Amino acid sequence: METQRLASDPPGIARAAEILSAGGLVAFATETVYGLGADARDGGAVARVYAAKGRPSFNPLIVHVADLEMAQRYGVFNQQSLALARQFWPGPLSIVVPLAPHHGLSSLVTAGLDTVALRVPAHSGARALLAQFDGPIAAPSANPSGRISPTTPEHVMAGLQGKIDAVLDGGTCTVGLESTIIGGAPLALLRQGGVPEEEIVEITGPLAQAGTDITAPGQLASHYAPRATLRLNAKGAQKGEIMLGFGPGPCDLNLSPAGDLTQAAANLFAHLHALDAINKPIAVAPIPDTGLGAAINDRLERAAAPR
Repeated sequence: METQRLASDPPGIARAAEILSAGGLVAFATETVYGLGADARDGGAVARVYAAKGRPSFNPLIVHVADLEMAQRYGVFNQQSLALARQFWPGPLSIVVPLAPHHGLSSLVTAGLDTVALRVPAHSGARALLAQFDGPIAAPSANPSGRISPTTPEHVMAGLQGKIDAVLDGGTCTVGLESTIIGGAPLALLRQGGVPEEEIVEITGPLAQAGTDITAPGQLASHYAPRATLRLNAKGAQKGEIMLGFGPGPCDLNLSPAGDLTQAAANLFAHLHALDAINKPIAVAPIPDTGLGAAINDRLERAAAPR
């Protein structure tokens, strides 16, 4: 893949939005760091974000939106979260809120949780892209997994050239560190970042201690545990089980009949939810432990762990 370098002018922004609409990946500047953007409603596109970053773990991702009105299509804001949004948006604050009914976001974006992290960025190029695209953009930092977060287009190209469709050149990021993340009930600071805690407390009052559950990006790998028990690396379903397949073969639901790991990653959480609703033990076909398969197996092993 040849990675295009696009100027942050009307033709470049229009091209970036076109790529996103087609399920492609575009790195773009925000005031914090460069994000690796994909249509947050397209599970396949989001799976390609993880693949481009390399040996990923399926953490929940921040969804970037154009304004508070758009944010309320995807999340439910209470009085506190509304006050924070009105004070700090656009800006380097991500707010974790419950998912709105009929939100339409990929379950890979939320890592199977019933909450979503939302942010309205302040960077003019990011805002122009969001307005042109007119939809939610999921965007972790645009760097290979485990590497330093990128704050220039050169950083992005050094790590991801040939793995993504385009970089929208927005110059050097002004904040240079990731957004602060806040959420939960009671409200807690989930990640330090571009908005100091002291400024948040002026709006909210004292914050609760963050719990051990994973609810936001920047924490440990999220844990999705269905009610049903999981039996991994199964060659077939035993009596009383339902089968989650991969590749050709009989099953009740298939992550990817063609054995495509990107498709399997995109389907993982939605398929687990669907099978869990049947309320029977789940047998899971073997998944290759390479590329996105490593992340899929990580999620499945956590889901199958004794509890």
